[in-house]
Amino acid sequence: MRRRVSDFTKGGGPYVWITAYDYPTAKLVDEAGVDGILVGDSLGMVVLGLPNTLGVTLADMVRHTQAVARAKPKALVVADMPFMTYETGPRDALRSAARLIRAGADAVKLEGGAEYAHVVERLVKAGVPVMGHIGLNPQRVLALGGFKLVGKTEEQRRKVLEDAKALRDAGAFALVIEFVPASLAKEVTESVDIPTICIGAGPHCDGQILVLHDVVGLSERPPSFAKKYADVAAAIRDAVRQYVEEVKAARFPTKEFYKE
Repeated sequence: MRRRVSDFTKGGGPYVWITAYDYPTAKLVDEAGVDGILVGDSLGMVVLGLPNTLGVTLADMVRHTQAVARAKPKALVVADMPFMTYETGPRDALRSAARLIRAGADAVKLEGGAEYAHVVERLVKAGVPVMGHIGLNPQRVLALGGFKLVGKTEEQRRKVLEDAKALRDAGAFALVIEFVPASLAKEVTESVDIPTICIGAGPHCDGQILVLHDVVGLSERPPSFAKKYADVAAAIRDAVRQYVEEVKAARFPTKEFYKE
């Protein structure tokens, strides 16, 4: 049965999320039984070879969301709103979100806390379900000075808690909490009545999310908090190497692969 936003409730987890960026991988992760698929702007780094997510455009996100949606997954599909498609205000956010929903997303995700609560509220009022993203915000990597743990100081901890409550009050249906101490993620999870989905934030959330390429061994620089469950890169490399060797040695194609 197709997942809906209303299926994600406090206490209903643990929920399992993963990223996907195209038709075949969306089909595979859905068949594996994930609850949610994030079409993440992380595609900039793991698919497009960019140094961070800042170069990902709305057109990129629309194209990849369309590809994932064509797989007709049972999992909920959430699309990231890329850099500078919502920071400029609710009007731009509505236009950007509309394109992603029309592309096949069930909801959108945006980074940032209390400072964007008014944007979240406007989207929700317009009928667009929103997932929040607090803690480490990759789109703020230049201001942060890198992909660093957030919440080491009391000021940072307080800000993360305030962000969680502000986004909850604005109508977000769930929160991604990225790269904060597990104790802080636990505190956030206990302080809000919407599901929290951790990435690099410990075991105390209502669910977990990882980047597919980190999980299957396709990432060049996986983060320290990602677990590699397979080495697909080695399998691809070995298969192509065998193909190269057989062609050069005139062992492929044999008669079973062509007609006279």
